[in-house]
Parts: sequence; structure tokens; C-alpha cells
Amino acid sequence: MTFFDCGEKQLSRRGLLGAAGLTGLVAAGVSTELAYAAPGYTGDTLVVLSLHGGFDGLSALAPIGDPDYYKARPAIGVPKAQVIAGDGSFGLHPALAPLLPLWQSGKLAGVHAVGQPNPTRSHFAAMEAMENAAPGTSVRSGWLGRMIGASGAAGPLAAVSVGGAMPDRLFAGSAPSVSMAGIDKFTLAGDSDKRPRAAALRAMYADAPLLQAGPALAADKALTASAAVRSAAYTPANGATYPATELGAALRDVARLIKAKVGLATAAVDCGDWDMHEGLGQAVKGQRMYDNLTDLALALAAFATDLGPDGMSSVTLLTISEFGRRVQENGSRGADHGHGNAMLLLGGGVKGGKVYAKWPGLAPGALVAGDLAATTDYRSVIGEILQKRCGLGSLGPVFPSVTPSTFGLVTAR
Repeated sequence: MTFFDCGEKQLSRRGLLGAAGLTGLVAAGVSTELAYAAPGYTGDTLVVLSLHGGFDGLSALAPIGDPDYYKARPAIGVPKAQVIAGDGSFGLHPALAPLLPLWQSGKLAGVHAVGQPNPTRSHFAAMEAMENAAPGTSVRSGWLGRMIGASGAAGPLAAVSVGGAMPDRLFAGSAPSVSMAGIDKFTLAGDSDKRPRAAALRAMYADAPLLQAGPALAADKALTASAAVRSAAYTPANGATYPATELGAALRDVARLIKAKVGLATAAVDCGDWDMHEGLGQAVKGQRMYDNLTDLALALAAFATDLGPDGMSSVTLLTISEFGRRVQENGSRGADHGHGNAMLLLGGGVKGGKVYAKWPGLAPGALVAGDLAATTDYRSVIGEILQKRCGLGSLGPVFPSVTPSTFGLVTAR
């Protein structure tokens, strides 16, 4: 958290909060949000990686057994000879090679033909619907915020944005929200013995009504709770090397918090730049999709290596994206906004090494307005994980009117 340097000017309560950046979040490329569990929470740490921009699941998990895939994508379809871990129906994009050991050991899986119940090709509308995840209801909170409430998870860092902050919709609701650029940067700028801004913040709000004092006191508690993590130097374990990317830095911070045993219940990481109308390209280095998937794979592989088998045994990571790409490639060797998509699942409880799907096919008559039909609600996939790995009972408080998938994606804790 950064407080802007206001010189010697006296600050009001509102001014100090505004200078602290506590009244809102600033959109950027990668952000992480964290929620810390109550002492009684015993479920997995749920890591939600949002691939904003419209992730092309048809490239990442190529449907190599569907001949209509190659008819629709003669230039950008991933050749059968280049996929890895192919099973005749699907294969991983070759840029995901750093994840192959996790796939082969059964810790990484894919789910295909997933999507939202009310599809839209608008980025803003689709992201808002994905993060709210309660279409057709009056619910306006974020689904991770509802998950925290249903699980009993709470604490001084109930909802935190790390990295480049994004709109706080996943955690929107009653839980406090704090923004930080990173663990090591989560300090009050200018706070010192001579200028004790943290102490001033506490004193300023000590006698204020809770409605006014809440944000400031929550920020103070968050700073105190993270101080021990901040003060300890961190070296990734097991030879893990994170890529020098915003995503690598964000996942490194998540792993650091998990290993610090601060009671991390859920982390939400945002990674953009998947909107590839042009230059998605062939499955070779230097093409946009190849390079983006390489960065993604290196960061995820480092995260799993850093935590090790013991650490990953109580972690489940999943990817979501607001929509997929159209089946037919366009004239710019890209693909426009679509619907049906793919998710990746990583964790100690994942039954991996395969792609789960109710595959509708890519024949023209099977498409929905030119898009892959979504035969599985993405919320049902998350719902199975919430029940089996995070200890939730009914999904109603989190995903109204949604039943969990029956794929058997994960083992029950």
C-alpha cells in the first residue's frame, strides 16, 4: 500500500485515506487478491487465476480429434504432431511443456467446453458477470466474497489486491478490501519515528464510528498481520525459478504467504493480455499465444515447485476467463470474441492427466452463433472444488441455483 507524500500539509481523516489509496483500486495488468482464513478453516487454499481478455481454450487444449477444428483454423490450429500429452481427442499446446511433469503426475487437468449461462461478447459485461456469478438474481457481491462468508474465513487481510489492482468485484461485499503492490511494498510511505503515520492513522480513527473507522482500522490490522512475512527474506524452495513477469511475482507472493502459514484461504490473481484478435499465430516461439502460454506455464510450474508436494497437497488453483474465442480464425491470424472455453486445474487433490468435457463438437451445426457451445457451467466446476476441497456444504450461498459438476475432478479432503 502506498501513501502519497503530502509534505507537511495536515490531513483530515478523509484526506489520509484518500492519500493511502484505500478508497479504490486502480486497473492494471496483473493483480492478486487475498483472503485469510479464520483459525477454524481447514479447506484448501483456493487460488483463482483470471485470464482476462478472452482466453483461447481451443489453442491451449487443442481438440485434435475433431476434424472441424482444422477446417476452421487452417493457419492457427495446433497441429497434431506438435501437441504434448495428446490422447487422440485433446492435446496440450507445446508452449505448456513446463507443465508436462504435473500433467503426467496427475496434478494438472483441463476442463473443456465451459462457459457462462448468459454469454456476451462484451469484455466488461462478461467480466462483471463472471466475478459476480449470480445471473438473474439481485445478488451484487463477488463470488469469492460469498465463498469467504460461507466458509467462515475471516481476518485482518480478508480481501487484498496485490500487484496492479483491478476492480474489486471477486471480493465485493462485506469483507474489507486492501490494495498492495506486493508483500514487500505493503508499507505506509513516509512512516517513520519522526513521521509516525501509522500511529496517526490509529489515533485519528480511535473514537470514530465503525462505519467511518472501518477502512482505516482494517488497513492498520492488515499492515500488522503482514509485517512478519515482510520482515523475513524469501527464497523460493526446491530450486524454483519464477519468471521475471508480473504473473511470476504475484504467484511468488501467494506461495510466500501460503508457506508463512498466515491462514490463507483464497488468492485471486489477475493476468490480462489474452485478447488476440490478431497475431494469435502458429504454435511456434515468437507468436503471441505461444509466448503468453510459455509465461503462464513457467509461472505455474515455479509455483508448484516452490510449494512442493506437501504444500500443493492443500492447494487448488483454477483458471477462469470471461469468454473464449470464436472457432473460425479471422484474416489476421487471430480469433474474435467467442463463448465456450477451457479451464486448467492444478493441485494436490486434482485428478489430473486428462481433459474433462461433454464435448459438443465443432461441426457448423453444433456451434452457437459460430462459437464452441458451452456444455458445462464454469460455476459447477468451481462448485465441485468448493464442496470437495474447501469444505462447503450447499452451494446456494455462493452460486445460487447451481449444482456441482459430476466429473470427479478432485478427491474429497
